Amino acid sequence: MVKKTPGPAVPRPGEGKRGEDGYIGYLLRQAGGAYRLRTERALADLAVTPPQFAVLTMLVAYPGLSGADLARLAVLTPQTVSVIVANLEKAGSVVRQPHPVHGRIQTLEVTEGGKALLAQSRERVQRLEAQLVAGLTAEEQRTIRRWLAAVAVEGGGAEP
Repeated sequence: MVKKTPGPAVPRPGEGKRGEDGYIGYLLRQAGGAYRLRTERALADLAVTPPQFAVLTMLVAYPGLSGADLARLAVLTPQTVSVIVANLEKAGSVVRQPHPVHGRIQTLEVTEGGKALLAQSRERVQRLEAQLVAGLTAEEQRTIRRWLAAVAVEGGGAEP
């Protein structure tokens, strides 16, 4: 029987290349994954996923969007948005309406039930965001927001 020799210890988040010495891109990905997991857990009992939360948020912020516009704003693929919208529609959270000018395009609107669900979800996500920025000054928060927005703009808007 061959004995397995243990490999090198995998560093925990915040250690080695997973910490301050890591590549910025990797750290962004690591932080995004951790935030997504926290968001999934916070919304689980509401039966809302982070992408559904993003879709509802964008539909309320920018009423009357088409699926293609929504995909760009929510940083999701059109196929993913199609599935999300179908699920939200089945749950009664959104409705499709014919575009007032373009016959083949349908716009999406959030129902009153969808708005109530979004309000509950938003409370939880806002608590998570407050935890993220705890200990940062208002100026530090503005700097981080400016930097993250600039990264998205320089990357072509991060559109799928």
